[in-house]
Amino acid sequence: MKIAAITDDGKTISQHFGRAAYYLVITVENGTVVKRELRDKLGHAHFANDPYEGDPPGQPHGFGPAAQDRHTRMAEAIADCQALLCGGMGMGAYESMRARGIQPIVTDIASMDEAVQAYIEGRIVDQVERLH
Repeated sequence: MKIAAITDDGKTISQHFGRAAYYLVITVENGTVVKRELRDKLGHAHFANDPYEGDPPGQPHGFGPAAQDRHTRMAEAIADCQALLCGGMGMGAYESMRARGIQPIVTDIASMDEAVQAYIEGRIVDQVERLH
């Protein structure tokens, strides 16, 4: 099983999905972490020069075609992961990950090691109230 987490330093979970610089991909076998891999992550800075089309009328932020395209490109680096741990993200990004078969989990656990262990043990709580 592979778990991704957004991070800027490889030790803590970043608070915002779109602004984090990296994914830390953790491979778990038989309940034990066997590998850690830092992968580059696309984010807001990478899309700064893309034309902003806004969200279609009646659509919440992050659900328009341009936003969905950005989320798809952001998810490509973790297509082999089953879950994504983050401190916060937009509802559009959250739903985009789910549509791609990646379970997003929004947590207030800052420590990478603690959050991964909580996920492995099935005691991490998805705090959807932290979505924006």
